[in-house]
Amino acid sequence: MRFQVKPRRHEAGAVIVTVTLLLFLLLGFMGLALDLGHLFILRTELQTSMDACALAAAQELNGQPDALARAVNAGIAAGNANRVDLQSATWSGKGQLIATDITFRDQNHNVGATSATARYVRCNHVQHDTTTNLVHMAGLLVGSQAFAAKMDVAALAEATTTPAQSACPMPLALKPKAGGNKPNYGFVKGEWVTLLSKSTASPGQIGWANLDGSNSASETEAELKGFCGTRVGSKLGTPGVQGTIADTWNARFGIYKNNSGPAVASPDFTGFVYTKAGTWPAGSNAYDDFVGKRQSFSNCAASVSACETSTGLKLNQFTTVATGGANGDLKKYGTNRRLVAVPVVDGGYNVIDFACMLLLQPIPSPFDDVQLEFLGNAADASSPCTANGLPGGLAGPLVPVLVR
Repeated sequence: MRFQVKPRRHEAGAVIVTVTLLLFLLLGFMGLALDLGHLFILRTELQTSMDACALAAAQELNGQPDALARAVNAGIAAGNANRVDLQSATWSGKGQLIATDITFRDQNHNVGATSATARYVRCNHVQHDTTTNLVHMAGLLVGSQAFAAKMDVAALAEATTTPAQSACPMPLALKPKAGGNKPNYGFVKGEWVTLLSKSTASPGQIGWANLDGSNSASETEAELKGFCGTRVGSKLGTPGVQGTIADTWNARFGIYKNNSGPAVASPDFTGFVYTKAGTWPAGSNAYDDFVGKRQSFSNCAASVSACETSTGLKLNQFTTVATGGANGDLKKYGTNRRLVAVPVVDGGYNVIDFACMLLLQPIPSPFDDVQLEFLGNAADASSPCTANGLPGGLAGPLVPVLVR
């Protein structure tokens, strides 16, 4: 007997339906993977921008009247220098960091801090309306409103300043006054202290000291241009002084010889010179005036000879003074060059702390004494000597660090 098996044609249709549903499901997973991957990249890039904003802004929190304005400008510049949304220079045209994205808090983390009380800075930005094409398509196919066509992505960073484990100070050594202890070692804020060019520091004065522990005079000049890694406990060297030391020092005042200039060696924002016999008879507390001179980009004078006349100095061999004012070299090339960290040392030239000091005068010759103004311990929360270094120390210049 024969049996004829008829084909079950209705099963072919069921397979097509099943495959179609699986394709829709796979499309949804693919859309989720692609769009969430895009959102993850966007979030990572935006977080990098907020980190840069917070660190740059925190470095400006030194308690001075213009601290918040400087912090906002620094934060915006650093944050917007980063590319966001698949490395878009314009952040896909959705708007970059603005001043209202940056807020400040005091030491107790209360909002509404002023320039004098701000200790924390927070950068918080929302990138609105990021398109989710495939995820949204999958939502339409399954009839769900949970899969939005556009999503917002946010990032936040908060920073403050803390003493550094290592710092980038000047190749100088400040010896405490007799009986002077931490934090100010016998000095008074605003006091002028003499840098002895012909000898090592005596108690209550400053002398040249190599940060790498050597006695090489050429190393001193190199370290004036920048040297990092000095820590509490480091042993400094006691070099002599060579003729070119004045060139590197005076560049910070915007004073040069003919073979140099502000485009080669950056000056401070102001080259105004303070001398007791010339521009500042009080002989102390020049810092507040210095802040004002920075804001107006004041230089020493229109020429070297005019600078000599106003200050009483004789600037041997120096022929060029950087131009000041709103359109001058000091604004174009200026940076933080005269507020410096100086190691405080014991009798064996071992670093025990760091002081914040203001460079007052250019050096007429490498064998002339000049003065600096003592501005307090560099680890003081109100110190203007915020700097770069490795955070986490117990003493040293304040450096920016992320806390959130």
